[in-house]
Amino acid sequence: MALTFDDGPSPEWTPRVLDMLREQGVKATFCLIGAYAEAYPELVADIAREGHTLCNHSWFHEFDLGRWSEEQVRANLQRTNDAIVKAAPGAEVGYFRHPGGQWTDRAIAVAADLGMESLHWTVDPSDWDTRKTAAQIRDHVLDRSAPGAIVLLHDGASNQEDMCGALASVLAEFTRRGYVYSAL
Repeated sequence: MALTFDDGPSPEWTPRVLDMLREQGVKATFCLIGAYAEAYPELVADIAREGHTLCNHSWFHEFDLGRWSEEQVRANLQRTNDAIVKAAPGAEVGYFRHPGGQWTDRAIAVAADLGMESLHWTVDPSDWDTRKTAAQIRDHVLDRSAPGAIVLLHDGASNQEDMCGALASVLAEFTRRGYVYSAL
């Protein structure tokens, strides 16, 4: 089971997520927006120091990134990697997640050329949607997760209070099921 968190780091929500993961001994993957990594380098350093996996999520969540020229995609992803590594020297950015999952062959190829594997998900509770309650997020994740699942959650976006409310229950239930976590 892999938990992934997109659209951070967020000064309000990332520390809360890190606290919950630490309490349960869970390692996750954080898909970071470059502009936020640059703005909140101490949070990137915390994520790396706690042993979580780092993932590039573009400079500013550009949904249409894959339609850009190869040079523009490369510049965006490299700028994001540079911000992450500046905040966490020596850290490896082994993954790229395209905003919105709007994958193109070009974006995948550029990411691979930069040494990153493209990372999708298998469970998406749309926890960024402010109409989703903590119970709906929890139920979606629990109903659709099985061993090998990659769960998409958000520590930055617009509905983190409900996501955090769901996360505690999700972690408890996954522990009850005997799931082991992978930070990828």
